[in-house]
Amino acid sequence: MSQQQIAISSRAPLVYITGASSGIGQALARHYYDLGWSLALVARRTQVLKQWAQDSQLDAQRYAVYQADVTDIDSACAAGEACLDHQGLPALVIANAGISWGVDTSQREDLSAMQQVLASNTMGVAASFQPFIAPMVARGSGSLVGVASIAGIRGLPGHGAYCASKAAVIAYCESLRTELKASGVAVVTLLPGYVDTPLTRSNPYPMPFLLSPQEFARRAYRVIDRKAGYAIIPWQMALIGRVMNLLPAFIWDRVVAGRTRKPRHLSEH
Repeated sequence: MSQQQIAISSRAPLVYITGASSGIGQALARHYYDLGWSLALVARRTQVLKQWAQDSQLDAQRYAVYQADVTDIDSACAAGEACLDHQGLPALVIANAGISWGVDTSQREDLSAMQQVLASNTMGVAASFQPFIAPMVARGSGSLVGVASIAGIRGLPGHGAYCASKAAVIAYCESLRTELKASGVAVVTLLPGYVDTPLTRSNPYPMPFLLSPQEFARRAYRVIDRKAGYAIIPWQMALIGRVMNLLPAFIWDRVVAGRTRKPRHLSEH
């Protein structure tokens, strides 16, 4: 480890966050920074991220910015390797980057949009974790946090790509949690309800129990800190999630009948 890495690690634990340029990722970065952590911040739009860090007057010794497109496995893994080389092994990795696009798979061109959602939301999580799994296991400690969604519990009209991608994140993180159970490395699956971010502001339907990104970050921190394996935030949506899990298919079909569907992403462009 270099002298710079030793200096950083001696001052504060390190959290690695993907999708840190806006929304949940940015709120989590600010929350952890305010608690004294050092930050490894990952985004496609690094200039936006750097400007936010400067505007927020973050201490340049306590953060670093890495460029990655998590839909590209090589790019996502390279960002993790760069963090290991520059800042060392994080105590915590939060795979948060993702997109929410509506699709209509009766349209041929929407299959490409669905493929992009799955690449970002599902493979992006696995690729963000990959560089850190073996080093954390060797160290015998660390936490890997996958940001899924309550939408991963049941299918919603127009949300076929998003729901499928988040259901896959839930299953992947559960599988990884069982694999790493005896290693000392925790795997946490976060399922946000509705959070006021650029991804949700165009939704043309009611969003009950909507949280600000800052409030979500505060609640998520408590869940991550206690190393809960699985948590829906907020608690009201956790109750709804339990009901969603229990409903037979024919009842669920009636619940969502007539619900405004997520608009097609391609129709917006």
